[in-house]
Amino acid sequence: MAELKTQKNAADVEAFLAGVANDRRREDAAVVAALMAEVTGHPPAMWGKSIVGFGSYHYKYASGREADWMATGFSPRKAKLVLYIMSGFSEYDDLLGKLGKYKTGKSCLYINKLADVDLDVLRELIGKSYAYMKATYPDPD
Repeated sequence: MAELKTQKNAADVEAFLAGVANDRRREDAAVVAALMAEVTGHPPAMWGKSIVGFGSYHYKYASGREADWMATGFSPRKAKLVLYIMSGFSEYDDLLGKLGKYKTGKSCLYINKLADVDLDVLRELIGKSYAYMKATYPDPD
């Protein structure tokens, strides 16, 4: 089985965030990092070269493949700020309706800038997703 490329590592989160070229994206990333640390109670850790994760969970597929992954996290990409809402969005229609301007993928929340969303609603969304992940999967931390 191929090894997962994106893994938790000891790279310096602060140095990574300081290296974000776009000023607004760098400032937004600092806010999201503080918010996720507060909500999860975990310090940030690098996952791969460009994802900042908080907490982790262990999963195993029926095929036997298993790995650890972040419980939540984000990446300050060039085009958008990407938040990883690992529980997906099917249970959060009420929150998404109040969030503001965003797009979603399977477990990705794409935000152009934090000024486009309600931070209190974002905090609640991250908190509910994190609580779901911790209740659903054993805690490897």
